[in-house]
Amino acid sequence: MHQALTRRSTRLNLVAAVAFVLGGSLFALGAAFAQLAVVSLPVVNVTYLVGGGFFTLGGYVSILLADNSDTDERMRWWSFRLRLRSWLSAFVLFVGTLFFAVSLVAAFAAGLTPRQSDGWIWLPDMTGCVCFLVSGHLAMLDVGAGHVRVLTHLVGWWVVAVNQLGSVLFFLAGIAAFTRPATSSAIDTGLVNWGTFAGAACFAVGGVIQAFDTPTPTRTVVQQ
Repeated sequence: MHQALTRRSTRLNLVAAVAFVLGGSLFALGAAFAQLAVVSLPVVNVTYLVGGGFFTLGGYVSILLADNSDTDERMRWWSFRLRLRSWLSAFVLFVGTLFFAVSLVAAFAAGLTPRQSDGWIWLPDMTGCVCFLVSGHLAMLDVGAGHVRVLTHLVGWWVVAVNQLGSVLFFLAGIAAFTRPATSSAIDTGLVNWGTFAGAACFAVGGVIQAFDTPTPTRTVVQQ
């Protein structure tokens, strides 16, 4: 039974890792396209959207990994385990990817006013960024047994640390993406693109590191 649990966790971990590598790589590619203006805007948006799909897949599989890490029973495809810190981190991350999806789909709309752009694109994007930051903090607490610690000897810590750096960069890029009504342009387009590129690269690297991590059963719960 233990071997079956280990194999299942290893497979789920690999799927999540590959999803984040692909999602991060496509986001980085989309940001590079946008900054260098080498392709049309629809191509940039499609690249981001496909990358966002992989991020959502990675988020959901992360929930499965946390939800099935301590049982030899049949696969649980969905449940609420709010006291399990690893599950809560994965769930908040997944919710963040859904907010990103709203923003990515809305980006295809043409002729939006600054207010509409901020409401349909910027606000969901920023909400997703906040979710990623919260998820990363919960993951830090999980890997540090309730404390934010520097544990460079743990592969899992590096995954969380690199991803959290990516989340910070996404957040900075998100702030810079606010459309100013007076100019109908973003606060800092360069920061939007390069921040997104660097943040996405962090998630791609984090995914590569995660692929070499070995999941272990956990019963870590959120301290009340």
